[in-house]
Amino acid sequence: MANLKEIRNRITSVSSTMQITSAMKMVSAAKLKKAQDAITAMRPYAEKLTELLQNLSATLEGEVGGDYTTQREVKKVLLVAITSNRGLCGAFNTNVIKEIKNRTQFYAGKQVDVFPIGKKGNDVLAKTHKVHGHHNAIFDHLTFDNVAGIADNLTQKFLSGEYDRIELIYNQFKNAATQIVQTEQFLPLAPIKSDAAVAAGDYIFEPSKEEIVLTLIPKSLKTQLYKGIRDSFASEHGARMTAMHKATDNATELRNQLKLTYNKARQAAITNEILEIVGGAEALNG
Repeated sequence: MANLKEIRNRITSVSSTMQITSAMKMVSAAKLKKAQDAITAMRPYAEKLTELLQNLSATLEGEVGGDYTTQREVKKVLLVAITSNRGLCGAFNTNVIKEIKNRTQFYAGKQVDVFPIGKKGNDVLAKTHKVHGHHNAIFDHLTFDNVAGIADNLTQKFLSGEYDRIELIYNQFKNAATQIVQTEQFLPLAPIKSDAAVAAGDYIFEPSKEEIVLTLIPKSLKTQLYKGIRDSFASEHGARMTAMHKATDNATELRNQLKLTYNKARQAAITNEILEIVGGAEALNG
């Protein structure tokens, strides 16, 4: 059994760790509330924009979308990995990296490159894939305008023929304890289908429907990427809050066990001292 001094040092160390994890949990909880409000407020807009694009496209004849819907033979694929800049958030980053590796195996025999957004994904994937720079600073100023620049960069890579397919891989926020890894096709646009087509005579369009659709597509792509990053950002804080909550609970349990061990060792030491005193006294009397 460890001596009393060693146990006291361990209790102090575990208590300090527990204070750190508890503070990190509270910080993540505060940031999660803000990030959750942002993604919750944005989802109706993104869904309505997609619905509008679908309804317009459903009333048009022939292929709609121009170069954005061009289906080429898939030879070169770009995977956009959205992770975080910091760790201590459980399996949040690991799940995205695993999905990147699964998609790489799915496209075996084809050129698969990675476009990392987030330092953790970039550090790991740079060892196994060709990566296109890093885009870690986006989380310092997460605005639509900053994300729009990245979306334009990705769009240009597809339109120029540099890549035949671009996919987004990120954690979708469900709640603080649950994040779902999503793989979404970014480009080319999937064929747009609508369950309920809009009657052609319901609205008067100015300019034409075709022009409106071609204007909405770039905005829809920017919104899709922004929504993915916002989802990932909220998921990161949810995963970190959950991880720090579990770490705090484990530290509390370990501290209680150490205190129990310490008290037992201390009681045993006191008992031994009493026995030695009593034995010494009896020896003197005898």
